[in-house]
Amino acid sequence: MAEITWIKLKTDMFENEKIKLIEALPDADTIIVIWVKLLAAAGKANSNGFIMLTENIPMNEEEMATIFNRPLNTVRLALQTFKRYGMIEVENEAIRIKNWETHQNIEGMDRVRKLNAERNKRYRERKKQAQLEAPKRENNVSVTSRDGTETDLDLDKDKETDKDKETDNRQEKEVGQSVVYQFYESNIGPLSPFVGEEIGYEIDEYGPELVLEALKESVIANARNKIKYAQGILRNWKNENINSLHDLEMKRKRGEENGQNNRGSHGSSQSENNRPTIFGDYCSD
Repeated sequence: MAEITWIKLKTDMFENEKIKLIEALPDADTIIVIWVKLLAAAGKANSNGFIMLTENIPMNEEEMATIFNRPLNTVRLALQTFKRYGMIEVENEAIRIKNWETHQNIEGMDRVRKLNAERNKRYRERKKQAQLEAPKRENNVSVTSRDGTETDLDLDKDKETDKDKETDNRQEKEVGQSVVYQFYESNIGPLSPFVGEEIGYEIDEYGPELVLEALKESVIANARNKIKYAQGILRNWKNENINSLHDLEMKRKRGEENGQNNRGSHGSSQSENNRPTIFGDYCSD
């Protein structure tokens, strides 16, 4: 399953008539907890709102009771309630959150799903190619000559290592890009195709880690145009020869040693307790 690490929850969800009706039921708190757990499970599965145990196996009531750590009868009561109020639907014994695509960022979830699918495809291709090349390498081993000439086997190993590094770097960049997109959507606003393209250009130029830090700076500064603000920060960092997250951390460390409580090149200050967080992770940067 192409898992994601966040879902959207409406701030006025407890003003909804259905939730108010549920709050009047016995075990209301437990039923609402089960509802949130269902939403989280649907997001984790990233399968258009279906509650899945694995990619091809839907989660049943007994499995929900075990995974959610709630009594089976309470889980059944909750599911019956959600079905009565049109909050879930059942398709071929699989439970699905109704109107999932209306309330969640389907484009972002699709992007994560596609990235995972592409990454798995490349992994399978690499594994298959390695299996095909293994017999060739075994049958084509040459001995190093007395004058120290590099063997064909050594050359093959070097090429394979370079190819693996290139693939790993590409996969790492794609994962980092997904994290940047999630941060933007959770802390700034919807990710339009234009904004996504702009961020993509910056990631190609500076890398996902520095782009993420620049966006955090723009949120801290409450800049009106956060993309332009982040781009200005990235240019300043480049002028200061800050080309990696390590370089940036060293700069911040030097600033702290000099008594400067600032972040980035724009001198915007912010206490640690008010630093923005990636949605769903309430305890870290």
